[in-house]
Amino acid sequence: MALRRATHNDAFQLDPVLDFMRLLWSVEHGLQRMSKRMESDLGITGPQRLVLRVVGRFPDLSAGELAHIVRLHPSTITGILHRLVRRGLLDRSPDPGDSRRARLRLTPAARRYTRASGGTVENAVTLALEQAGAANVRAARTVLTAVADRLDHI
Repeated sequence: MALRRATHNDAFQLDPVLDFMRLLWSVEHGLQRMSKRMESDLGITGPQRLVLRVVGRFPDLSAGELAHIVRLHPSTITGILHRLVRRGLLDRSPDPGDSRRARLRLTPAARRYTRASGGTVENAVTLALEQAGAANVRAARTVLTAVADRLDHI
């Protein structure tokens, strides 16, 4: 049975699959809400900040390599990159070995968006991971990786 009524507090209990999906949607909704707040407060969205932080850590990435690392569709990455280049936060330079490919680097203006900061998605995640403990984080990573891989291949 997918849904059972609890007897003591009139709450609904979901089976494990529906309960897990509910939690995933809650996380996704929280990421979207926090991203909008970041844009308003910091001037940058969560995905844009993620891209800047990854490019800062691995200069000279191609857009395809970046999409693979952050697990976003290449068309999504293209839009993010376009906005960041237009704002002067990313520099795209031709790949010396393949003229069809560009390499990405942060501009000096991007540095202010890559520092650790409160009020960001990664700050909230950092606090949650610290509270959960290393063993729980490893287990959650295993499960979430399996779910992401399944969703990518359907």
